[in-house]
Amino acid sequence: MNVKKFLAMLLTVAMLGGALAACGGGETTSTPSGNTGTPAGNSETPTVETVDINVGYMPNYGGLWSLMTAKEKGFFEEEGLNVTMTQFEDGPTIIAAMENGSVNFGYIGQGAHKLCVQGNATIIALSHISNGDALIGGPGISTVEDLKGKVVAYSSGTSSEDILRNALAAHNMTMDDIQAMDMDAPSIVTAMMSGGVDACATWSPNSLTILEGMEGTTKLADNMTFSDTTVSLASWIATPKYLEENRDVTVRFVRALMKAMDYAADGNYEEVAQWCATQAALDYDTMYNQRGDADWLTGKEVVDGVADGTVKGYYELQQKNLLDGGSITEDDVCPVEDYVDFDLMTEAGNY
Repeated sequence: MNVKKFLAMLLTVAMLGGALAACGGGETTSTPSGNTGTPAGNSETPTVETVDINVGYMPNYGGLWSLMTAKEKGFFEEEGLNVTMTQFEDGPTIIAAMENGSVNFGYIGQGAHKLCVQGNATIIALSHISNGDALIGGPGISTVEDLKGKVVAYSSGTSSEDILRNALAAHNMTMDDIQAMDMDAPSIVTAMMSGGVDACATWSPNSLTILEGMEGTTKLADNMTFSDTTVSLASWIATPKYLEENRDVTVRFVRALMKAMDYAADGNYEEVAQWCATQAALDYDTMYNQRGDADWLTGKEVVDGVADGTVKGYYELQQKNLLDGGSITEDDVCPVEDYVDFDLMTEAGNY
């Protein structure tokens, strides 16, 4: 299925019906953005002041594909950005680090977007449309209904919680029908593989590790299970305060990412997977196998989508999904323009 075409049809229906009315600790790896390839710009590109920035990422293909490409292809260097990258296990922890000033920009998956709706962070770029989340049943659990009364591991405030709530709701169930156990991403894998929990909700590559390494597991749901009614997005963010004080730096950062997306989504998956595997300290096959976890957008597709309203429609649909799933309340509902900087994406896309 072509996710973008399907979502375009879905969003057309949604927009005709009317848009929404109103609105763990990190592991730092110093990776200056030196160029190991040929800079993408020409020799006439004006010199810009070099700025040091710290970027929070998650150790999977989605969290690293554009980031590592921008580093390795010299796009950060071209924009005068000296980048240090800090690894985190989930989006809420990245946002907490941004709020205390230790991280300037961060990557988040679907679930953490609720914190953007609530005003904790501003979305500065759409990264990709994800299909990397999964609800997995252990031995003896083959349907969502089998989860009643069972211990299910998940990570609150992340895409893990989002996929779990969506799956339960689709079967007229709620979190009250299960024994939900909140834990961080690495602990979910350990608990599931050891039999400490009956099922789990997690994201790639953890989902692949469990499905491939544990006998008797069943994928009960993934993002595509709900593709007719939901959209799962990954985004780049900054705090409102940092964005207000450093808008030019933010535009340069997003421009570098968009150039990287153009390159990485142009069939260069093997090269990009190697860069990502090295940074995340994972084997190449584990990283490369995650290339099917999303619809990898080019920077041009994001800019065009902003211009024609498609990207706005994605975020409106996402907010509705977060509301319907109970991740946000009616009091949180607001225009997506309150927390998504479409103008910045347009400005950054002028390259």
